[in-house]
Amino acid sequence: MTASTISLDTAVDATRTGDIWIFRGHSAADRAIQTLTNSPVNHVGMAVVVDDLPPLMWHAELGKTLQDMWTGNYQRGVQLHDLRSAVTQWTYRYQQRCWLRQLDRAVTREQEDALMRTIARMDGTAFPTTAKLAGRWFKGRVPTLRRSEHETAALETAYCAEVVAMTYDSMGLLTGNKKANWFDPGKFWSGDRLPLAPGVSLGDEIAVEVPPQP
Repeated sequence: MTASTISLDTAVDATRTGDIWIFRGHSAADRAIQTLTNSPVNHVGMAVVVDDLPPLMWHAELGKTLQDMWTGNYQRGVQLHDLRSAVTQWTYRYQQRCWLRQLDRAVTREQEDALMRTIARMDGTAFPTTAKLAGRWFKGRVPTLRRSEHETAALETAYCAEVVAMTYDSMGLLTGNKKANWFDPGKFWSGDRLPLAPGVSLGDEIAVEVPPQP
């Protein structure tokens, strides 16, 4: 896709596993997250499109009004939502603008398997408070050894950029030289330097036009 703005219907139809969905809001809470994490945006999710299921979004959600498609529960934290429902919730309820960035390739079966293992391990992980979120981000910039897979799996909380980063890492889409808590939502914006694995790239942001709330 080359258009700079597309409809939500077109975006949902075109999205594939690994595509990035980015959100930016203007509320006090949104600006706090943007300021504390030095990020131009405040939320990121990843598309999951498998078999005959509708497109899904893998992300960390503060609310629990949408059903988690992995467990069937209504819960806060890391979860898998119907993508269209997630986008309209972030647009209508949270007053966010939305962009899509597309992965330059279809994921392999091995990468899809790694994705499913990550979802099984992380689904339901609690979302941290804003203060803890900022603390994790700052700690992510202190030079330390990279977490082992066991330590990563044992995280008690995770926020949206960590979720996407750990998932991308498990799929071999990142270089693997940054800890998950080094990432903030802005790292997935094209103006920053996302440490993608050699040969992997994401397209530029495409604004997604969501129809007015019914």
